[in-house]
Amino acid sequence: MQSEEGKRIASAKPGDATALLEMCPTALVFGAWHSQGEGGGLGAKFPRTLVSEIMAIGTPIEEIVINNRGNERQVRTAGRRTGSRVDPLGILRKVDVYSGPSGWDTDKVSAGKGAKSVRPSEINHGNIAPSVVPLGVTCDYVEHRATITLAGIRRLRFGHDSKDKDIAGRALVAALGLLAIAEQDTYGYALRSRCDLVCEGIAPLELVHQNGDMSQVTLDHKSAVSLYREAYRKAKNSGFTFHSLKLKPQEKLVRIIQKSRELALQGKGGEEDS
Repeated sequence: MQSEEGKRIASAKPGDATALLEMCPTALVFGAWHSQGEGGGLGAKFPRTLVSEIMAIGTPIEEIVINNRGNERQVRTAGRRTGSRVDPLGILRKVDVYSGPSGWDTDKVSAGKGAKSVRPSEINHGNIAPSVVPLGVTCDYVEHRATITLAGIRRLRFGHDSKDKDIAGRALVAALGLLAIAEQDTYGYALRSRCDLVCEGIAPLELVHQNGDMSQVTLDHKSAVSLYREAYRKAKNSGFTFHSLKLKPQEKLVRIIQKSRELALQGKGGEEDS
C-alpha cells in the first residue's frame, strides 16, 4: 500500500474512481470497500452497481419462528438433511480411545505424551447417531433477476479532465456489468453440490426510463462482448490507462502459509488446543 499505485487505490473516491477503473474495474461493478484503511476501515466505499439475485418461487413453509432478540421472522422450509452411520466393524462408543502425537491408540502411553481421550467417531470409527437438520429449500421454480443501476453509475466521476471522460468511464462500467450477466447465462449456474440450475428461457432486458416507462433491449452474448470491447476502446482513447498489478507476498506471509501446510500434512488441525 506504500507504492504509488497503492496510494492511488487508497485515495480513490466516487468523485474520482480513476484508479479503480484502470486497475480493477470489476470493483466498480460488484462494489468495494477499503476495509483495511485508516481509522478502522473508514476507507472509501463503492456500492455495487450490479445486483443479481436468484429467488425460489413456491417454497413450502413448515413454520415461522419469531426471533426474540430482534423480533425478526425466521421462515423454516421443509428442506432437511439427514445424517447417520452404522460402523461396519461394530465399534462401540464406550471403547477407550486416545489420540496424541503418535496417532490414536487404545493405550494412553502408546498414543504419546499429552494424549487425550476421544470418542471412536473422532478417529472415523463407531456409529453416528441419526440427525435431521434444516437445509436448503424445495420450490416450484426459480427466477434470476439482475439489475444495473444507471443512477448509481452516474455518481462515479473520473477526475476533472472532461465530461467525455466521465461518460466513457461510466459506459465501460455499465458494459462490464452487462457482459457479466451474459457470461453467467452462457456458463450456467452450478450453485453448489446437487444444485445446478437449467435455464428454461431468457427474458429480455428492460430499460427503465426516468419517468418510469420501460422499453425492451435485446442483448445476446455476442452483442455484450462487442459492446464491452467498444466501450473499452473509447475509454482508452479518452485517456484511461489500463494495467494490472504484479503483487509479491511478504516473507512473513510466506512463512505462515508454509508452516500451516506442514502442520496440515502432519495431521495437526487448527482446533488442536481448544
